[in-house]
Amino acid sequence: MIDLSNYMAERIRAIMGKIYLNVLSNPREAAFVTRLQQRFAQTERRRAVLLAEENIEVPPFLIASIATTCNLHCKGCYARQNGIAADPGTPAKSTLTPQQWRTIFEEAADLGINFALLAGGEPLTRRDLLEQIAEIKEMIFPIFTNGTMIGPAYLQFFREHLNMVPVISLEGDASATDNRRGRGVYERALRAMADLKAAKLFYGVSITVTTENYQAVTAESYIRQLHDLGCKMIFFVEYVPIDEHTQHLAFRDEHVAHMEQILDSLRQSSARDLVLFSFPGDEKALGGCLAAGRGFFHIGPDGAAEPCPFSPYSDSNVTQIGLRAALQSPLFRRIRDSRALGWEHTGGCTLFEHKDEVAAMLS
Repeated sequence: MIDLSNYMAERIRAIMGKIYLNVLSNPREAAFVTRLQQRFAQTERRRAVLLAEENIEVPPFLIASIATTCNLHCKGCYARQNGIAADPGTPAKSTLTPQQWRTIFEEAADLGINFALLAGGEPLTRRDLLEQIAEIKEMIFPIFTNGTMIGPAYLQFFREHLNMVPVISLEGDASATDNRRGRGVYERALRAMADLKAAKLFYGVSITVTTENYQAVTAESYIRQLHDLGCKMIFFVEYVPIDEHTQHLAFRDEHVAHMEQILDSLRQSSARDLVLFSFPGDEKALGGCLAAGRGFFHIGPDGAAEPCPFSPYSDSNVTQIGLRAALQSPLFRRIRDSRALGWEHTGGCTLFEHKDEVAAMLS
């Protein structure tokens, strides 16, 4: 069995090394990444001490849904399905204040958490919040955005805060993206990418992969196109079938294995300077899913500590008990101790498919 703590630490070192190579031509960004590399070496030791001395397993990643509104209505949106995002005037989860979020992420930085992936809704609708947490320079905040709100004001914001990294969501080509996200979204996303490249800013792309599109979006020609547009990292996120009629789009073991082979090949090819992620990736090699604090956990817009974005169950709120206590919550411990993270499943989320069993652990 892989030593997960060492594995995650090695992956972070590899990621930061690739990021550094990508920003060498920009002295300001290179200096920023060098400082972060030094900081992350310290936080790696901090996490190891907490595990050894207090038996607290601190993950290097968080996922936080910071926005409850979105300017798009994408097909199969899990955020709307789970009640995170809603239209104005429609009931949605309550949201924390910018200061509350800042307090959460300051504690995260102190515990040794390196990355907080910001989701929603559309995170760029929360400029007030982003300005607060951008001051936490010890962490990197990848912002998963549809890209349609990136204009001169946000370009200037990203120039001033290099730890805030836009990650633009695509579904593949224009037809696939517009079919899911709406007419003209692909063109607007490409315009944002061109502007980010012109501004010499580090950014990434997120692609939802299904049984139907994963070979097309991992083709060398497509990866080269993204690279030429200035993209420096790509997140391949396995589709989670929130609609039973789309079960056929969800990955099975053979698709996960094939995807990993493709990515290994890309990392040795013309895309070798890109940072490539697959989520959740080959869970079996890691002893199961990384949710519930094992590798990450999710914070809902109201502060609820949840196993992952696709498993919106919680017995604790980080605004009330803090991150340290939330990591040791009864629900998280029951999930980990029961080996629920190794349950058999189809698609990108073990706990989503076993939601009844997870819900039963709350009682």
